[in-house]
Amino acid sequence: MPPFVLACLAYLSIALPSSTLGLLWPSMRVSFHQSVGALGVLLVFGVTASVLSSAATGRVLPRLGAGRVLASGTFLSGVALAIEAFAPSLWIMTAGTVVFGLGFGAMDSALNAYAASHFGARQINWMHASYGLGATIGPLLTTALLGSGLSWRWIYGSLAVAGVAIAGVFTVTRDHWPESAPPSPPGGTPPRRRDREPGPPGHTADQKPRATALLIAAAFAAVEAGIEAGAGIWGYIFLTAGRGLPHQAAGIVIAAYWATMFAGRAVLGPVAERLGPARVLTGAVIGVALSAALMTVPGPSGLAVAALVTLGLAAAPIFPLFTLTTARRAGAVPRGDTGPRDAAGLSDAGGLTDAGLRRTTRAVSFRVAASAAGNAALPAGMGLAIGAFHAGVLAPALLILSAAMCGLHRAAVRDRTGLRPAGPGRRTRTRRRPRGAAAGRGPHRPGGAAGSVQK
Repeated sequence: MPPFVLACLAYLSIALPSSTLGLLWPSMRVSFHQSVGALGVLLVFGVTASVLSSAATGRVLPRLGAGRVLASGTFLSGVALAIEAFAPSLWIMTAGTVVFGLGFGAMDSALNAYAASHFGARQINWMHASYGLGATIGPLLTTALLGSGLSWRWIYGSLAVAGVAIAGVFTVTRDHWPESAPPSPPGGTPPRRRDREPGPPGHTADQKPRATALLIAAAFAAVEAGIEAGAGIWGYIFLTAGRGLPHQAAGIVIAAYWATMFAGRAVLGPVAERLGPARVLTGAVIGVALSAALMTVPGPSGLAVAALVTLGLAAAPIFPLFTLTTARRAGAVPRGDTGPRDAAGLSDAGGLTDAGLRRTTRAVSFRVAASAAGNAALPAGMGLAIGAFHAGVLAPALLILSAAMCGLHRAAVRDRTGLRPAGPGRRTRTRRRPRGAAAGRGPHRPGGAAGSVQK
């Protein structure tokens, strides 16, 4: 089974239980004799476990390989669901949530790290769209099962059986994940230039990304995840209490918001392959800011509805495309190649070096951990602001975060590999051209000659 199909299956399977907790908690809290607010205990422990697991995966993934990490992650998730299905108390349920967070974090980090160095724009967008599909199916399936009279324990037990079965699939196929990025075949077509961004002059194979560049990328990931989750979680209250939309209509709008996240990733993947991931990513970041600004404009509820749905469409490709460009920011270099290269570490000779793959893996894992933290912390902050003021405060909060995301994206573009690019009037160190070298092969000569900077 191809790794791309397995990656989509993994995200689909992990999204099913992740999207059902909110629907099942009213029944679960009665069994545990807990208040509604006790759900926060589960979320805190689960998110913490996921963040730690994502960060640690960057260290173990190069040694174990993606196949073994994914097999272990799916197995942990299945075991966690079984623990939760039989949990007699809240604290046993919390232990199961921690185990699930460990499995989820490992899978999320491993899948994104693998995709960053092996998948194209279309594939990585479809991979994340699979999560959206699972998150859509999960609540519908749970609602139908609850309506048929099944208890929440039976639902978790069914998900546990399915999770263990999927873990078996990943165990059998653990050797189907190639550990190195495939180089271009001899005489074959190198990676398309439009998918590759120019590296800064003076970039050499032994340079590593600065800590500043990694922190910028992590902050961008955290803010983007917070915007995406915050709009989805608090959008219903914003539309009903803030803009006077009927409850049923607001529910349909929130469903449309998540549907556009799925559709946007499916549709914009091919667009990114044609125009280049960097261009589509930039356009998406600007689109989120414009949509958030539109949400702040006073007017009829239809204006807020259009703004929220448009925000979901604009945000859809940001997470996968930012992951795809991680190799460009991690200082990856081409395997066995000393010739011209782009900022992704790819050259006409093909694949990434082992060091480049390790850097990409650790950078992606760090970013995934930051994303998980932002996904939990920022919506919580929005909830506190809504409670202290009113539901309408969501729009300016999203606008402020969108402006911060635009600034972080600009900083990441200016510092895409952790090495400050040259600008007008900036002196950089470049390799001297040997005497007698043919004119037109210098590093700044346009026309696509070796050593030229691709535009």
